[in-house]
This record gives sequence, structure tokens and C-alpha cells, in this order.
Amino acid sequence: MRICILAGGPTESLPDLSTYNDNDIESLWVGVDRGVHTLLENGITPHAAFGDFDSVSEVELQTIREAMEEVHLYPSEKDETDLEIAFDWAARQAADELYIFGATGGRLDHLLGNIQLLLREEIVKKHARTEICIVDKTNILTAKLPGVYKLEVIPDKKYVSFVPVTGEVKGITLHGFKYPLENCQIKIGSTLCISNELISESGTFSFTDGILLVIRSSD
Repeated sequence: MRICILAGGPTESLPDLSTYNDNDIESLWVGVDRGVHTLLENGITPHAAFGDFDSVSEVELQTIREAMEEVHLYPSEKDETDLEIAFDWAARQAADELYIFGATGGRLDHLLGNIQLLLREEIVKKHARTEICIVDKTNILTAKLPGVYKLEVIPDKKYVSFVPVTGEVKGITLHGFKYPLENCQIKIGSTLCISNELISESGTFSFTDGILLVIRSSD
């Protein structure tokens, strides 16, 4: 099962949402705050909605209530963001794939907070086999634990960056890349693994310790 969450980030940063409605995979859509309204505008009725809905008008909120049954309304003053509440709900559904849209662009504090959702210990360990990605028009971002991974070329996102988010990441090995590495160690703050590229249809990366953010990007 695939769960797709649309948060309330700028719509100009969104990819083509229709490409994530695959007839071969059950797709469950979740809207967060204004993201619910955006989904409805795109002809997608979400399974559930979460938020304080302070970014929609009363008329838009009424439209949301009339369009769907499961609307979770929260106070604006709370300890979690609307996206975190929706993300935690989605993580409990045991999906094979979890995509988050509308989580980039706009406020930097929101962006950094949203990235940190992927880095919570219970997420990276318990859901290590679930593909969890933050996606926008020019980037696909995911967090990885130690292991061996295969990457295939994405034509419109030729750059591949590996960013350490723990104190150090050990044993990084890159095969099939323009700038290969063999058993390398990088520390947080290093830019050594920024803007690499695959030189064939696929390549592999592996590491033995730490956590990496893997970012596929276009200009």
C-alpha cells in the first residue's frame, strides 16, 4: 500500500500528483490543513484530513467537511505540527511506501522540522523497510540506515547527494557514480558527497554506520 500525504506548502513546489495514483498500487491520500483543499482542487478526495485548518476559509472548511467523512480537527496551540500528527497516523498503517508532498518551500523552520520527522529513531528503525520520501518538483529526499542500496537513473533528477545527519557516517562506498568512493568516512558538516551523478543506468551505495539523507535533485 502507498500512502501519500499532502501538507500545506506552496503549490508551485508540488510535483504532478497524478503520477502517484498508480492503478497497480493501492494509494491512500491524506490531506493536512490547506493540503486537503489542494487535493480536492486536483480531483483527489483524501481518505483522512488532519489539521487546525487555520489556513483555509470558513467556506473552504465547510467544503472539506462536506466532501469527506474523516476530518480530524485540532486546536492551533498544540505540541505537534499538523504534518507530524498526520505522519504519525500514516506510520501506524504499515504502508510499503509513504510520500510527503507540500513539505518544502516557504518557511525554513517548517522545512527543517519536516525533514526531522524522517530522522526520529522510531521511524528510521521501525520503518527501515518502508520507503519514506519527502518529494517536491525538484527533489526526492529520504533517510537511510546502514546497508547496501541500489539506485536507478531518474532522468529529470540527475544529481545524487548523501548528507550525514549523525556525528559521522562510516564505510561509505559508491559504485557506478561519477565520483566513486571506497570505505570512506564523513562527518556531519562535510560536503564531500554533494552533487554526485550516476554514470550508468544504475549504481549502488552502501555504508556501515550512521544515518544518511539521500537527495535526488534537478537544477
